[in-house]
Order: sequence, then structure tokens, then C-alpha cells
Amino acid sequence: MTASPATAARRLVETLVLNGVDKVFCVPGESYLAVLDALADVREEIEVIVCRHEAGAANMAEAYGKLTGKPGICMVTRGPGATHASIGIHTAHQDSTPLIMFVGQIALSDRGRGAFQEVDYREVFGGLAKWATELETPSRTVEIVERAFATALQGRMGPVVVALPENLLHEDGGPAPRRPVTPARAALDPAFVNQVAGKLAHAERPLLVLGGSGWTEEATTAIGAWAEGMGLPLALSFRRKDLIDNLHPCYAGDLGLGPNPKLIQRLKEADLVIAIGARLGENPTLGYTVLDRDRTADTLIHIHPGAEELGRVWAPLLSGAADNSLAALALSQIEPGRQWHDQAAQAHADYLAYSSPIQTVGDVNMSEVIAHLAEALPKDAIITNGAGNFAAWLHRFHRHSARGTQLAPTSGAMGYGYPAALSAKAVAPHREVVCVAGDGDFMMSANEMATAAQYGLGVIVVVVDNGTFGTIRMHQEGHYPGRVIATDLKNPDFVKYAEAFGAFGIRVTETGAFPEALAKARDAAAKGQPALVHLITDAEQISPAKTITQLRQG
Repeated sequence: MTASPATAARRLVETLVLNGVDKVFCVPGESYLAVLDALADVREEIEVIVCRHEAGAANMAEAYGKLTGKPGICMVTRGPGATHASIGIHTAHQDSTPLIMFVGQIALSDRGRGAFQEVDYREVFGGLAKWATELETPSRTVEIVERAFATALQGRMGPVVVALPENLLHEDGGPAPRRPVTPARAALDPAFVNQVAGKLAHAERPLLVLGGSGWTEEATTAIGAWAEGMGLPLALSFRRKDLIDNLHPCYAGDLGLGPNPKLIQRLKEADLVIAIGARLGENPTLGYTVLDRDRTADTLIHIHPGAEELGRVWAPLLSGAADNSLAALALSQIEPGRQWHDQAAQAHADYLAYSSPIQTVGDVNMSEVIAHLAEALPKDAIITNGAGNFAAWLHRFHRHSARGTQLAPTSGAMGYGYPAALSAKAVAPHREVVCVAGDGDFMMSANEMATAAQYGLGVIVVVVDNGTFGTIRMHQEGHYPGRVIATDLKNPDFVKYAEAFGAFGIRVTETGAFPEALAKARDAAAKGQPALVHLITDAEQISPAKTITQLRQG
């Protein structure tokens, strides 16, 4: 008897296995049951993690991609499933994270009829993803999936969306995959490196800025040693604080929200800025105000893996399209014959002063809480967060010591931190993982505590509860002092909420109680029990820089 041909669903799964996929994050749907059935045959190779909301699944896949450098794989059903998951696609796009989302789709024969849950995925995701497509010929399944991997990984990394018409998944899937996708990597022209060397040799106030994705340990070590050797001040872009040890003698701080004013001044006054991987977008440049095109035309050397990003906003002195790590390794061979150790020492001293705990109002001093996290946790502990004013404390006062210890959305997506933490723990079960979340932020993905309990993911979440949407409240008080509307929150008892899932919960109302609470949470997490620390803070201290009273006074 002639063996039946492999279906498109099975060819898809075979391609995932061959490309080293070991986890799939999903919410199941009848539209892609054939793929789930094929995954049942490769349980030893691919773990399927079922989430409680498609946004959680997409955020977990994005965090996987960010942490591993491999495309995170998300599978969702059509219509509401895909649109729920769109937040993860947006984050992956903004963060340059490799991700592939497979979406179950209506039968190809019903397309254009307004069928149940019908969506045109090319149209909906065309502006969010690097590539959005739909499988139309089942015999091309392997070709389409391999192209998805190549697109996600090459140039500026990003997300790909592939729609899978349910009727095609049962048809002949065509040829089997032959080898894993090996993404192309562009390197710098040696002549360009010589030009950089010449500019650096004449610089009086240079600044190195690192950002983006796709970095290797070898490259960050090499570029860090290169900067240290000549005393080149070094800054990191928004939410990329883990690329270099924050105690590196040249580290000047990060260019994010609420940055050190002295670092901003250093950027303004630099006569040469070498930016590798950083897009120098809105947040790192304070709304495109720190730099101006006339100045960058004389001072900016911009290197980025996506050629389309070069010259997009800033007119550069020199620009090079290259893989971040290959570019860093090439530049680390330059010997400019100059040193700026005094400038680096001052820049690092400014960073240390700015990241040291400050005086605050209320019973909980967030700067001391965050400083304790850095002291108590292992150097390789992974810290995650979503979005909100609580994150300003984390980014300012936590000092990262190792690469791969920060998972945070440059997209400013609320609800990201907790799913990201679960993904990190699934990827690296031997490492401690702590999510710092605001009360509004956590409630956008708190249902994923069920996922943590189901898979025994011993993640700690520190819920910073000030009873308000802090970022919006801060802007509200700044523009409309005292006219509070739509920003106050009524929260549950978070300890009881955690306990309802079998998680450990503890409440903290003053700074001195936090170390013991964290220690108890770590003990629980070490046993595979999810843990929650309910940290009650005062909304009056709305940010590290301002109180509500100060905002109302102007």
C-alpha cells in the first residue's frame, strides 16, 4: 500500500523541529487542530505551552525571541484570537524581536464572503509585521515557513504572521524540509571601519551608544573591553540595559524615559556619536529633541542591521548596514591612538550617583526596594516589566550585571512583564525570574497566573500597587492639576488572588519589610510555586522625580 503523503500541517511541524524550535506558546483553536495534532507526535522535541489569553501567548513568544535570539513561535486561532495577539506583534516590531505567529484561518474557498471570524491578515498585519502572508498552495508549506524564519532573523529582526487556511492543512504538504534556515549576516566594509577609526582619532568628546537585538556574548564582551581600553564613555539605548555590565567603568547610563540629565547633556555635547544597533528613536532622544539633523550630519556614525533605518530620521556623518555583533567585533579592532579615561570616569560616576537610592515620601521607598533586588538576586536573575511609572524606578535604580537579564518592551506595552517572566522561566528554569509590575499593568495579564500554576513556573511578581494608572495620572496632574478622572483603580486583594491559584502571596506596606518578604517569595519560587509580593505604595510619590503635590504646584 502506498503511504499517504505528509500533510501541510505535518510539513509545518517538521520545519519547526528542523529549525530548533523547542517551545510553542498558544491558545488552541479548531481552525488549526491539524497542526496541534502534528505537534502531538513531537512532544519530546517541542513543548506546547497553553496560555489563558492570546496576548499572553504572543508576549511569551516575544520574550522567548528576545531571550534566545531565535524566533518565538505563537499559534492562535482566527479573528479574535489573532487580534488579541496583535499586541505581541507590535512589541516584536518595535523591539526588533524575531517572532513567527501562525494563525488558523477560514477555509480558502470561503475567503471574501465575510465568513465566521474572517480577517484579511495581510491587510491587518501588513503594517505591524515584517511580512504577513497566507498559505495558498499547501505544497509550498516548507517554502513559506522557511521564508518566515529567514525574514524574522535577517536584517532588522522582527515578527512574521502566517495564516493557515484550515482546509489546506489536511492536503499534501509537498517536499520535506532539508536543512535549517541559516540567516544571512552583513558585515562592515573594511574601508568603512578605517573611516570610523579616522573620525575617532580626532574626537574630543566621543560617545558610544549600543542598542537593538541580535547581540552575542562575544560581541558585547569585545566592545566592552574596547571601550574600557581607551576610556570611551558608553551608553545603552532604551530598555537595553543588560547589554553591558552596569558597573563597567565606562558605563554612562541608559537613554530611556527619565534619563540622567547629565547623560543627556553628554549626548548633546558629543562631537562624535557611534551608535550600533540603536535606532535613536523617540524615547532615547526625548521626543527627537536631543539631536538635530544639522548636528548629526557632522557627528553621527550610525550602524544598524536594517538599511532602511539609516537616514530615516537623522542625517548621519557615516552609516553602515551590518549585523550588530559583527559590527562590534570589527570596531573593537580599532586602535585610535586616543584615550578619554577622565571622561569615562566622570560619566560612570554620574551614573552611580543617579542610580543610588533617593529620599521619597510614603512608607515604601521604591528606590531602596529596587536596590535591594539587585543586591539580593543572583547576577543572572532575569528581571521583567511591562509599562507604567513603576518601571521608572526599576530602570533607574536596578543595576544589571549580565546580558540576557532584562525583558522589557520598548513599545511601552502594559501587561507584558508577567507573561515575559513565565516565558523566561520556561526557557531557563535554573535561573531566578522576577517580574516588577504596576497594579494596572499586572491586571492586564494576571490571568496568566493560571499558566504559571499549571506548568509549575516559579516566577515572582512584585505588584507595585498605588491605586492609579501612574503614568497617565502624572501627565494628567501636569496638564490638568487636581482634575482626576479615569485614572483611579479599585484593586483586588492581590494576596488572596495569588492564593486562589495555589501561589504564595505576601503583603508589604513599608520598606523595611521587603527583604524578608522577597526571601520568602524566593523560597516558594525555588520549589516551583508561583509567588506574589503585594507592595503597597503611595501615589503621592508618582515618579522618582516628582510628587503629585509638586506637579500641581507647577
